[in-house]
Amino acid sequence: MQTILLQINNDKAYQLLKDLEDLKIIKVLKQSTDIEQVPLSEKFAGSLKLSEDEYKEFQEYLTEVRNEWDRNI
Repeated sequence: MQTILLQINNDKAYQLLKDLEDLKIIKVLKQSTDIEQVPLSEKFAGSLKLSEDEYKEFQEYLTEVRNEWDRNI
């Protein structure tokens, strides 16, 4: 027996699942409209290690890009 998570994109698909449950082929465990979202800051925390110099260079680059963006608006 396997447990899987499905995203239902329309009511007809959900009705098909309910019909399969009525036939005792599958069992619907729970209904949920919320999928647990992990913030990207948590998901990727620590995945990229920058040296102090690389960090400073990157921050300078970001400042430059933002200034250019502001000038072009």
